[in-house]
Amino acid sequence: MKYKDYYKVLGLERSATLDDVKKSYRKLAHKYHPDVSKEKDAEERFKEVAEAYATLKDEEKRAAYDRLGQHRAGEEFRPPPDWGAAGGPGGGAFSFDDLGDLSDLFEQFGARAGRRGGRSGGAAGGTGGGGFGSAGFAMPGSDFEASVQVSVEDAARGLDVNLDLSMPEIGADGALHRTPRVVTVRVPKGASDGQRLRVRGKGSPGIGGGPPGDLYLDIRLAPHPLFRPSGHDLYIELPLTPAEAVLGAAVELPTLTGTVTLNVKPGAAAGQKLRLAGKGLPTSSGGHGDLYAVVQIVVPAKASEREKALYADLAKASTFNPRAHFGAKETS
Repeated sequence: MKYKDYYKVLGLERSATLDDVKKSYRKLAHKYHPDVSKEKDAEERFKEVAEAYATLKDEEKRAAYDRLGQHRAGEEFRPPPDWGAAGGPGGGAFSFDDLGDLSDLFEQFGARAGRRGGRSGGAAGGTGGGGFGSAGFAMPGSDFEASVQVSVEDAARGLDVNLDLSMPEIGADGALHRTPRVVTVRVPKGASDGQRLRVRGKGSPGIGGGPPGDLYLDIRLAPHPLFRPSGHDLYIELPLTPAEAVLGAAVELPTLTGTVTLNVKPGAAAGQKLRLAGKGLPTSSGGHGDLYAVVQIVVPAKASEREKALYADLAKASTFNPRAHFGAKETS
């Protein structure tokens, strides 16, 4: 079988105390947890740390491991001939030829120790002999992050969202598993694009009776055919004809709460923002953002002969030169 240096995995000396083992495990488990770690091999490292801890935290397993002697990590080796008789699994009736991995040895060791009902039975505890939660050790569950997309209208009124999540959890065997979970969360009224909401207690379960982690929701507002959100403000494009821009007009404008009449003053310019106070998205404090109508001057794609004649008459009568700031005198 291949040797694994559990002390090296946890960054410890062989003289480390049980408290040292617990502290190192807690630190490394947080570091390499797949939900928070940026390391490419985080999940594999997390499993190695969990495996090392499951052995070294248990008095009998650690003593049996130490009796295997010291070898290079990954080196093929055979346990000493008298190892089973000295307290290993099965008292010598155990065949090492059937084992492909050092962790298998201690899985079987834990099972046999539990059946013996000796002093290792209590230490093996409610996690199947190789898991966590023994010796009073508890660790909070990790936080989990998910993205949720909602419509502008739903952000304005709030809604409940059912999320299908696959959360990493530590099983009774001490290994990392992905468990499907359906979580219902409330997106409150006034949620804005890019907002990060914290939902307490909806993250991964704790270990050894520790509290669950939290769920963080990254809110994304779905594209809308009319409104463009910016924080709690909304923007809408307002197309105007040349005549409406010059003469002014009363136009019907949609909002999240219905249509309103907007009075456009004469001389409206393209790109001008007309503010409608309180017509944006609600805020957490009970107020509302604003709605901005952005003026666009729109000409007909195809003008009638009558319209062309009128535009020609206007061009002759008008002294307006929109390019006067260029400096050069234009000739027609």
